[in-house]
Amino acid sequence: MPVFTVLSRVDAYVDYLTKVEADTAQEAVDLVYDCDVDVVWEKSGVVEFDARHVVALDDDGEEIESTARGKG
Repeated sequence: MPVFTVLSRVDAYVDYLTKVEADTAQEAVDLVYDCDVDVVWEKSGVVEFDARHVVALDDDGEEIESTARGKG
């Protein structure tokens, strides 16, 4: 029986945290978003959600599109 390599890709968010001095929470977000302050990010965790893509790979590691299931 043949053996196939199958890739499962799960969508996820990688969370990072930093500390910012500001007068309000909104100002802190704006400062970081607009790159107006230098920050050091610390990885906080990974959150997965159910948007899965499963597909077989060929011998070159390329996806075999006809085998794909789920969101790509």
